[in-house]
Amino acid sequence: MTRAIMFMGTGSDVGKSLIVAGLCRAYANRGLSVMPFKPQNMSNNAAVTADGGEIGRAQALQARAARVPSSVHMNPILLKPETTTGAQIIVQGKRQASMTAREYFRNRSKYLNDCLDSFRRVSQGADAVLVEGAGSPGEINLRNGDLANMGFAEAADIPAVLIGDIHRGGVIASIAGTFDILPPADRARLKAFLINKFHGDPELFSEGRSFLETRTLTPCLGVIPHFSGARRLPAEDAVALEEDLQTHSSGTKISVLRLPRIANFDDLDPLRQEPGVALSFVQPGDAIPGDARLVIIPGSKSTVADLAALRREGWDIDLLAHVRRGGLVLGLCGGYQMLGRTISDPQGLEGSAGDVAGLGLLDVETTLLADKTLTRITGTHVPTGAALAGYEIHLGQTGGADCSRPFALLEGRPDGAISASGQVMGSYLHGCFSSDEFRAKFLTSLGIQSSTLRFEDTIETTLDALAQHLENHLDLDRLLSLAGEV
Repeated sequence: MTRAIMFMGTGSDVGKSLIVAGLCRAYANRGLSVMPFKPQNMSNNAAVTADGGEIGRAQALQARAARVPSSVHMNPILLKPETTTGAQIIVQGKRQASMTAREYFRNRSKYLNDCLDSFRRVSQGADAVLVEGAGSPGEINLRNGDLANMGFAEAADIPAVLIGDIHRGGVIASIAGTFDILPPADRARLKAFLINKFHGDPELFSEGRSFLETRTLTPCLGVIPHFSGARRLPAEDAVALEEDLQTHSSGTKISVLRLPRIANFDDLDPLRQEPGVALSFVQPGDAIPGDARLVIIPGSKSTVADLAALRREGWDIDLLAHVRRGGLVLGLCGGYQMLGRTISDPQGLEGSAGDVAGLGLLDVETTLLADKTLTRITGTHVPTGAALAGYEIHLGQTGGADCSRPFALLEGRPDGAISASGQVMGSYLHGCFSSDEFRAKFLTSLGIQSSTLRFEDTIETTLDALAQHLENHLDLDRLLSLAGEV
């Protein structure tokens, strides 16, 4: 028998992804076979799965928490924003189309069968499937054709739990209001609620908890205190970067450009945890700090558009000055493509077909191609000889004179490029800083003393701590009893 239950929120960023990850580890620690699932996700932080496709980073982390291989069926519909009004549509791990928001909403109901097919696949042989919603079921203007919340719950016939974030304030109104505005059939699917991110003494909320239980006629499964370890786990939503502060007041400064369509920014998480590194994101409107040792241009979902945004910020001029001062630059994936002399888009994959001038800091040229490279890979960092591992997820091929000095050898083939001066580097490899040996030697080459951080071990211990945190503050037995049979 497989049980399934869906976790919905009163809004975005209330902690749905983190709670599902913690529950995956908690139930896995109890010996259950657990599978995460999210029918529709919107994120530019993607992961390459064990079966060779791409899903949202949150579902990959949840699979890791459940100690199961990640699969494209854990997130069958992934929307990757390319413009302010459009997105790339990934269906069961593969790029299918690019659509404007209006086009997608007109056509999204046709993807319901893909969602249900994937849900059946992940359910097979599992004891429990923990389903994550997106945004809020209270967005009743999106209910017709919905795949992300109640529309999917109705189609799969599964119950749900509502999560509220008390740290934002207004949690009583947001939970009661969500129950009140839902149609009766949808409201009946909400079997319980829980309060997340509580600071202080939970007893101070006892009256509020009682009010909500009486008002909604559903039980509260628990009040979860703020989990400070969340900062050590990959964040999926770029909202997390809006108020990002420098990680350490002392240490060598590494600056990361906050591109409008930044992708896979969890590449930098291991550097954020290094005590010798003061890593900060350069926000729009700010100049690149003159005392930065290294500037990183991260991945981008729309390289050409983000290159234009970079120029509008004046960061191209800052980068030239940075290099003249002897500073270093590293471009990752889309950032690597921007560093070259030209970016050619003959098929109009990112807008109008044609060529655009790159930053000219590397003697390479990129051609964007329709076929997407999706692979997990291991290799060696050429300058230091350090072992590294990561994944590739990109459109395009890059070549040129500076490729004769590759950044890495990935299973025997060269990747990336390094300028003749050694100051400017580029690579298609995401996730390489998670490799402890490479990170330590790379930082040493910058004159930074690396710590003894074992990054992957940190992720595991944090997931275990999160699981115990939920065990301490939620009624996990009652939660599982509310799940429906599928």
